[in-house]
Amino acid sequence: MVAGTLKNKSPVDIASPGEQDLANIVFHYQPSEVNILNNGHTVQVNYDAGSYIELDGLRYDLVQFHYHAPSEHEIAGKLFPAELHLVHRSADGKLAVVGLFLLEGSAHAAFDPFIDNLPAAEPEVQDTGVKINAMDFLPGIQTTYRYSGSLTTPPCSEGVSWLVMTTPVELASAQLSKLEGLFEGNNRPVQPLNDRSPVEDTTP
Repeated sequence: MVAGTLKNKSPVDIASPGEQDLANIVFHYQPSEVNILNNGHTVQVNYDAGSYIELDGLRYDLVQFHYHAPSEHEIAGKLFPAELHLVHRSADGKLAVVGLFLLEGSAHAAFDPFIDNLPAAEPEVQDTGVKINAMDFLPGIQTTYRYSGSLTTPPCSEGVSWLVMTTPVELASAQLSKLEGLFEGNNRPVQPLNDRSPVEDTTP
């Protein structure tokens, strides 16, 4: 199937989600070395094996996280300064991405090992010698918007379970500035919803 015929693309504008009581995501994140690279369109940390989420009885291993600035998803037409994507893969190759909106507020020390080691060029993967724990990124309230979409970078494959946190995470202005300054808008524009209806989990 060629890209032009795909109907379930990401990101989307989540404007009027339906409300449902959905099974909570169960997070099993452990610390990881910051194996980081600039791949030309974002900065990505390849996460050490052993961290995963459980979603509807299926295990998805955390394989990497990266960011986009400004955000890719919109909420009723609103963009956030940045968005972090935690990318997971199941044993049979299914993908689930947890999205975190980042906005200006208080400094968030858990992000420093990532933000302080952003590579300006496109090197090979480098081990910074510091560790990071993605569990510390998560907001206290972990309800999500959910829908079926695609990767937002080539090959933009469909069949991705999107889990976008309803509660944003605050970063200091200086932290956001480092993310925003590395690329000139590395976000993909919102795509048509077509027949999809995002839902919002109503229970923490």
